[in-house]
Amino acid sequence: MIETAPNPVTTVMRALADPTRRAVFERVFESKEITVAELTRGSGVTQGAISQHLKSLKQAGLVAERAEGRNVYYRAAPQGLEPLVTWMDHYGVFWRERFQNLRDLLKEIDP
Repeated sequence: MIETAPNPVTTVMRALADPTRRAVFERVFESKEITVAELTRGSGVTQGAISQHLKSLKQAGLVAERAEGRNVYYRAAPQGLEPLVTWMDHYGVFWRERFQNLRDLLKEIDP
């Protein structure tokens, strides 16, 4: 079987599927910039684990980093969510049509 590279939607979904990684992304998103040490404080997760989660988020295009001296600062890259938003918009049309059909049917049954 030939493996192909995952598409951007799959990459973003996989990155955000892990609840700890999603929590890390949310903390980064809420901060202008944040270090691994700041993310580790009070998280109950090791610094090494936080670094691995950040690596996955960076590979998915969801965070960017900036080095300053010995510190690396992470910030959210919201444009990384674009493939997921586009995918959801595509299926949103499908569901909006279905809900409208259901509304119409319910109005026919019980005017």
